[in-house]
Amino acid sequence: MAQFINKREDVVTEAIDGLLATSGGKLARLDGYPHIRVVIRNDWDKSKVALVSGGGSGHEPAHAGFVGAGMLTAAVCGDVFASPSVDAVLAGILAVTGPAGCLLIVKNYTGDRLNFGLAAERARAFGLNVSMVIVDDDIALPDLPQPRGVAGTLFVHKIAGAAAESGADLETVTAAAKRVISSTKSIGMSLDTCTVPGSPKENRIPHGMAELGLGIHGEAGIEQVAFTDAKTAMAAVAAKLQATIGEKSHVALINNLGGTSVLEMSVLTHELLNSAVGKHISHVVGPAPMMTSLDMQGFSISLYPAGKADLDALGKAVTLSAWPGLHAVGSISIAALPDGLKPITPLPSDHKPTREFLISCCNVLISAERDLNALDAKSGDGDTGSTLAGAARALIKAMDRLPLSDQTQLYRAIGLELSQTMGGSSGVLLAIFFAAAGDGASSGLPMRDALKAGLARIQEIGGASVGDRTMIDALAPALDALADGIKAAAIAARTGADTTAKLVKAKAGRAVYINAKQLEGHADPGAEAVALLFEHLAN
Repeated sequence: MAQFINKREDVVTEAIDGLLATSGGKLARLDGYPHIRVVIRNDWDKSKVALVSGGGSGHEPAHAGFVGAGMLTAAVCGDVFASPSVDAVLAGILAVTGPAGCLLIVKNYTGDRLNFGLAAERARAFGLNVSMVIVDDDIALPDLPQPRGVAGTLFVHKIAGAAAESGADLETVTAAAKRVISSTKSIGMSLDTCTVPGSPKENRIPHGMAELGLGIHGEAGIEQVAFTDAKTAMAAVAAKLQATIGEKSHVALINNLGGTSVLEMSVLTHELLNSAVGKHISHVVGPAPMMTSLDMQGFSISLYPAGKADLDALGKAVTLSAWPGLHAVGSISIAALPDGLKPITPLPSDHKPTREFLISCCNVLISAERDLNALDAKSGDGDTGSTLAGAARALIKAMDRLPLSDQTQLYRAIGLELSQTMGGSSGVLLAIFFAAAGDGASSGLPMRDALKAGLARIQEIGGASVGDRTMIDALAPALDALADGIKAAAIAARTGADTTAKLVKAKAGRAVYINAKQLEGHADPGAEAVALLFEHLAN
């Protein structure tokens, strides 16, 4: 997999320099590159307890992204997924520790424990007051004697950081950190492994599976489970968490492991709040990338039963962009539509043949979803099938409120339903098509002529004609041939759709941006959908 890096051995130092150059002068690094990579606060005067954390790189923005007032004083950065050296950790301690002392926040991995632990001993030999806490929040392996430290570490950084910033002594800051560690529970899930710079990708998670309880270094999880959707994925994570928490209110830290889109993380947040543990969540941090695993397409959830003092600490504002802040969970607020936009729906009426006819047409589009998406991927963004299938499902759900016995009103009602449920230009065009067909039917036009009136209206507004490589290439000839029967219309629609595969120059729609080589041999998905519908009706 290609990556935006230069040389593998330079990736960490160049990333740190990129962070420093855009910090507004708030951050600095110690000399000693590339063997000592320590990011420190540029405004630090050693008057308060220092907080030092770190570990292997690849978890950005952790740890250097959380260096600043109210959180870490220094971050010690190792190579990707490798603990920093004892000398690097010691350099960080010596650089920021004053009379108030220093707290080391270490995740429970052998390399980190050893290197930070030995550095602490050497710092004490210099006469410095240094304490160390070990974060072990991972519940993936409940019987493991030494659970891993994962994203729950951020709770420790923030709460201990707030205590240190307020002037608390080392003993108080350490006690706060230990209290948070003892009650924080975390677990993650991913659909794919991460890509270590300069190394081949390990493809151990098969398609259709998800890995539950994996570590932040790409370590294998406790099990692979069947993946169907966000709801079932979050349910599996919530079940593990529910077994470890009580009835108290919790803060949830919703962490992106690096390669999950913002859209997906919002869906996962929705599912978390509606899961088995959702009723116990009063506040959230995120969703955001905080403790990542390079580009892993996954997420983790950390829960902590924060009392009022801890909520105040988590909610205390900091200037660090990597910290997304604390937010209370509330009900969804819904505002009324402005005057004039609330749809006036016709009185529903039933007509069994029309109901069956519409549902069968909708099922054709639903069953063609995957094939139409694949076709659209050749000339668009691969969503035509999903857009049409989504509209078809919505239309089926709306069947009981449609005026099925009134053809004129039915055209208009379908147009209104599509305008509300079908996205993109296709939804607008089809809404215009059915609205104009309804107008035509209300003026006395027979069905074919009413549909042709709808076609004329979308051609007028959309600007597409036959030969422009759109759904018009199938719809126009089909309606022309409808006078000779439905079979003739189906043949005309299929011929028109197939012709679009030979058109290497689109004049309308998204395909106008695609080069001829990509278009050749691939029919327009909208035209293909029209052909499938007419063929269904003919059969």
